[in-house]
Amino acid sequence: MKVLGLTGSIGMGKSTAAGMLRRLGLPVHDADAAVHRLLARGGAAVPAIAATFPGVVKDGAVDRNALGSRVFGDPAALTRLEAIVHPLVKRETARFLAWCRRRRVPVAVLDVPLLLEGGGHERCDMVAVVSAPGWLQRQRVMARPGMTESRLAAILAKQMPDAEKRRRADVVIPTGLGRTVTMRRLKRLVRKLRRNEESECARSCSTRRRRAWTPTPATGSSKSAASS
Repeated sequence: MKVLGLTGSIGMGKSTAAGMLRRLGLPVHDADAAVHRLLARGGAAVPAIAATFPGVVKDGAVDRNALGSRVFGDPAALTRLEAIVHPLVKRETARFLAWCRRRRVPVAVLDVPLLLEGGGHERCDMVAVVSAPGWLQRQRVMARPGMTESRLAAILAKQMPDAEKRRRADVVIPTGLGRTVTMRRLKRLVRKLRRNEESECARSCSTRRRRAWTPTPATGSSKSAASS
């Protein structure tokens, strides 16, 4: 199975690209969605967050606005929060990949905003970075409800610059030239990954078949080799 890491800075169109990959038939693990589940009512992160940040849990779920106000501008508080959430997200990711392998999925996608920053790229066979011009990125982000210049600056300060992400990427997916161009690039990428996986599987299966029909030294019989 090939693991494709999908990442990009805020406002670069990563969610749109992830949706396109789903339409192309690829299973996608959304790290942001995983965090939302962990913070929702009954989520695995709720008890630890309630103990670490008293008052941010309401009706059994984490109030994201209240939590944000507690950690925004406080690096120590943010570190404590990440120490709670990140291991749980990694556990969900491992379960997702195990699920894909059991079903012999040829290509699985990890949609992670801070993939390169957090070292998650190490579990990926290929990393795709979505990118758009800076003016378009800012336009997209500032159109979001509640977004301010200071909040955007704080988010960008935590993220690797787009130019550096593009330099480290195996492939760059443009999202500023229209959806048709983005989809065309993604289709090309998926075809390449599937071909690579199929060719590797063919070599592996061929090797297993040859080994299965090799007589065992003990008896030299084809029956023993076939049943070994």
